[in-house]
Amino acid sequence: MRTIALEEHFVTESFLRATGAYGKDLPAYMEALQPKLLDLGAGRIAAMDEAAVDFQVLSLAAMGFDSLDAATANALAQDVNDELAEAVRAHPSRLGGFATLALKDPDTAAVELERCVTQLGFRGALVDGTTDGLFLDDPRFLPVFEAAAHLGVPVYLHPALPPEPVKNAYFSGLPGELGHLLSIAGWGWHAETGLHTLRLILSGLFDRFPSLQLIIGHMGEGLPYALARSSGVLSQAAPHLRQPVAGYFKSNIHLTTSGYFSQPPLRCAMDVVGIDRLMFSIDYPFSPNGRGRAYLDSLQELLSSEDLAKLVHRNAEALLGL
Repeated sequence: MRTIALEEHFVTESFLRATGAYGKDLPAYMEALQPKLLDLGAGRIAAMDEAAVDFQVLSLAAMGFDSLDAATANALAQDVNDELAEAVRAHPSRLGGFATLALKDPDTAAVELERCVTQLGFRGALVDGTTDGLFLDDPRFLPVFEAAAHLGVPVYLHPALPPEPVKNAYFSGLPGELGHLLSIAGWGWHAETGLHTLRLILSGLFDRFPSLQLIIGHMGEGLPYALARSSGVLSQAAPHLRQPVAGYFKSNIHLTTSGYFSQPPLRCAMDVVGIDRLMFSIDYPFSPNGRGRAYLDSLQELLSSEDLAKLVHRNAEALLGL
């Protein structure tokens, strides 16, 4: 059975130079990951082969990108996208790409998305968290979503480091690295991306662009568990929406398994949004490919062969045109 993973990350030397990301004072485990992030060739393919991962859709691990000014970020995004396109051309049966976009200049970002899709063959875009402290429901970002809808490609909404005021208010005062870890994979990333997704729905974005498709990772960022209550409360106060909040998870939103390797969240997501909206991802190299493969093996008894095929490749093939 073909295995596709679509929240899999990389960096480039140009990105590291421009942002200083993954620089000094890194924990040892992050230092160990940097060579894997930089590898867009033989080492990455070998790691995929070891876990029988047939295809990765790659996206920039863009920590530090939002700190750049618009002009610098625009030029860097083009450079990163060109380098990724070169890797995809070298391994077209194994690698695909999501565009990196400099959202401080939404009009230019929309043009870059069109270039990435029509000229470089990318499958959509991945965007990180807030930009200049703004959620993407702000009207200034509409050109990017309009371009994605017009091109028929999805936007993957990925977490980012919290803005400084949020970091100070919510994640300070804890010993050692605990505050930082709480602000990212320990909780903060998922809470903010879930909130961000609800804001996009409530803004009317998917009514304005009914064909627009959004992907969120980490088994839905906690939203499947909370959706009945959130939708019940919010839908009553949002008569401008064409359907209840929960309805958009059947028409416009897809979830991936990235970074989650236990069965209860998957069962919840299946019950709430359905298998047709779920796709497999690993979050390589932050999660090892072998762990993703072991998780898939554990699902053999939980899922029918038809549902497993949907999770592992069919849904991604349909959404991304693979």
